[in-house]
Amino acid sequence: MFASVMAWPGAIAIGISLGLLGSGGSILTVPVLVYLVGQDEKVAIAGSLFIVGSIALAGSLQFIRAGFINWRSVATFGVPGMAGTYAGAAIAAYVSGLAQLALFAVVMLLASYLMLRPIALTEGSRAPRALWKIAGDGLVVGIVTGLVGVGGGFLIVPALVLLGGLTMHHAVATSLVIIALKSFSGFYKYLDVLNEQDLSLDWPVLWLITILGIAGSIVGSRLARRIHQDRLKRWFGYFLIVMGIYILARSLPGALGF
Repeated sequence: MFASVMAWPGAIAIGISLGLLGSGGSILTVPVLVYLVGQDEKVAIAGSLFIVGSIALAGSLQFIRAGFINWRSVATFGVPGMAGTYAGAAIAAYVSGLAQLALFAVVMLLASYLMLRPIALTEGSRAPRALWKIAGDGLVVGIVTGLVGVGGGFLIVPALVLLGGLTMHHAVATSLVIIALKSFSGFYKYLDVLNEQDLSLDWPVLWLITILGIAGSIVGSRLARRIHQDRLKRWFGYFLIVMGIYILARSLPGALGF
C-alpha cells in the first residue's frame, strides 16, 4: 500500500512531462519503479515497457483518428523495432539488473544531451533514406528499448524526421504508435524472463501509474501551450543529468563487481 502511495507523484510527473515535451517522460518510469516503489530492476524495466506502451497507445488514438500516422514508417521503422525490442528483452535474461540500470543511466545522459543540444530538424526537407537503413535504425533503437525499458521517443522522432523525411507533426504522431508496438513486444518477452527468474509484476501499481500517467499527459499537453518549450527542455535536460549520474553511481560499482 505504501509503495502504491509513493508511486503517485512519480506517475503524475511521468504523464505531465510526456504531455509537456512530447517525449522524455517515459525515461522517468524505471527510476520511479526502482527508487520510489522499491521494485527489482528487471521487474521495473518490464513494468516500464507496459506503462510506456499503454500511455503511448492512449496518446496515439487521437492521431490515428485524425489520419496523422505515417503507416509506411510504422512498417519500416516500427516492425524492425518490435523485433529489436523482443531481442533486447531476451538478451536481458543474461545481463544483471545492475548492469541494465547502468546502461539505463547512459541512455538517460544521452537523452539529456539531446534535450540540451537538440538536433536541428528541418521538417520534410530531407529525402528519405533507403528502407533497409531505416529498418536497421529501428532494430538498434528497439534493442536499446528492450534492454533498458524506455520508449525511445527522444531517438525515434529525430530519426523519423531526418531519416524518414517526415514533418515534425507526423513524426511525433507516428512515434507514439511505434513506441506502443515496441514496448508491448518487449513486455511480452519479459514475461518469460521474469517467469524464469521467479519474479512477478505488481499489477495494481502498474495500472495505477498507467492511469495517472495518462491523466498527467492530458494536463501536461494543456500546460504546454503556456510554457516555452525550449526552457522546459533545458530544465528537463539538467534534471536528467543529475538523475543519470545518480543512477550510474549507484549501479555501476555493483555491475562491475565492486
